[in-house]
Amino acid sequence: MSSILITGGAVVTVDDDFTIHDPGWVFIVGQRIAAVGPGEPPLDVVTSAAHTIDATGSAVMPGMTNAHTHLFQTFFRGLADDKPLLDWLRECIWPGAVHLDRESAQLAATVGLIENLRGGATSIIDHQYVHIDEGIDDGVCTAADELGVRFLLARGWADRNYEPSLSESAEQVLERTRRVRDRWHGHDDDRIRVELAPLIPWGCSDDAMKATVADGRSWGAGTHIHCAETAVEVEMSLEERGVRHVEWLDQLGLLGPDFQLAHSVWLDDNELDLIARRDAVVVHCPVSNMYLASGVPRILDMRERSIRIALASDGPGSNNRQDMFEVMKATILLQKIHHLDAMALQPEDAIRMACRGGAAAMGQSDIGILAPGMLADILVVSLESVFVAPVHSVASALVFCASPADISHVIVAGRHLIDDGVLTMIDEADVLHQADASARGVFQRADIESRLTRLDNPPTQPTP
Repeated sequence: MSSILITGGAVVTVDDDFTIHDPGWVFIVGQRIAAVGPGEPPLDVVTSAAHTIDATGSAVMPGMTNAHTHLFQTFFRGLADDKPLLDWLRECIWPGAVHLDRESAQLAATVGLIENLRGGATSIIDHQYVHIDEGIDDGVCTAADELGVRFLLARGWADRNYEPSLSESAEQVLERTRRVRDRWHGHDDDRIRVELAPLIPWGCSDDAMKATVADGRSWGAGTHIHCAETAVEVEMSLEERGVRHVEWLDQLGLLGPDFQLAHSVWLDDNELDLIARRDAVVVHCPVSNMYLASGVPRILDMRERSIRIALASDGPGSNNRQDMFEVMKATILLQKIHHLDAMALQPEDAIRMACRGGAAAMGQSDIGILAPGMLADILVVSLESVFVAPVHSVASALVFCASPADISHVIVAGRHLIDDGVLTMIDEADVLHQADASARGVFQRADIESRLTRLDNPPTQPTP
């Protein structure tokens, strides 16, 4: 088996004590971490390593999880700068999404996954709800496979109150998901998995919810759903069903530890208590919530109840980037200003959410920590940039100062995906040019005015 030794850096383990070995080392054998320690590595480790990364002046940390995004929306950046959620869906997303095919969706996903890798996410949950072409799901998973990321396809659906061409019956959902699951679930030593993902409560019937959740649980999959994202949606639920979103899920007997509740902005005390009791995971999307003016989730109240919290960018159509450093910083600053409390959250809290909370959302106990036996999903982040140095606190530097430009190495399952700032698995410039042409085609077919800037010259590789 191949082996990699990372030495000389500040090793941020994200263990229960938030141990930082500065300096420290991490030894990878095959797909997993074999050893972690402070100071210099033992001689036998040094001599047995097939490849060594000198991380002096850098932080070494677990790869983060982007626990809720919509990769197809890389083609839709910047179209929602002045729109709330429901208007954004009707005027921007639906008109364009219905013109995606497998090729365009795969290119959009490839660009989005590269962005995630460069933004610090080694694991990605894609709430993929566009199925105009039945090959789209397969194309998105192919993109993840080719890039080497850890990937959970949350196969989205709605069976009512939604754009008709994006709606499906429960029977269609189950049959089409079965085909994707048979091809991809557990692929490459479980690096790629599939789960079911009802889109929004107002778009999903009770019977379809029960059927899809039961089917997913029969093969060990979780459920991913937008939940209480806006006050308007909660009012819609109260008017129609007489209950709020989380109450509805619990009344159906569905809420459990395998549920990922994306956004969860407008929750009352009873809903928070239900989430805590059922041990569901909340996925916090602070930048998107601000961008769409959706509101501020009760993160401190969730933490008091020991609710598991993951972090996410949301889709590029409502952010407009997938940058986990930005997400961590926004998570802290939003709570500080909302509560007028400078101590509301600390950098270590955001890193835990991005790594260990993200692992909970992924349904995996072997990522999110640098420790022996864990999967080797690792970032090396330079701390020597003028935007970062001098460093008084490694955790603070990572959350408040670091950016995607500071990532020099990304490793997933022991495989180097970014080496000294260069993507190893695919020609990045070529992908961007293909995606540019494909996006123009989608907008032309949709008859949507686009202000895309043409890429007349190949982009240069970003410097580490």
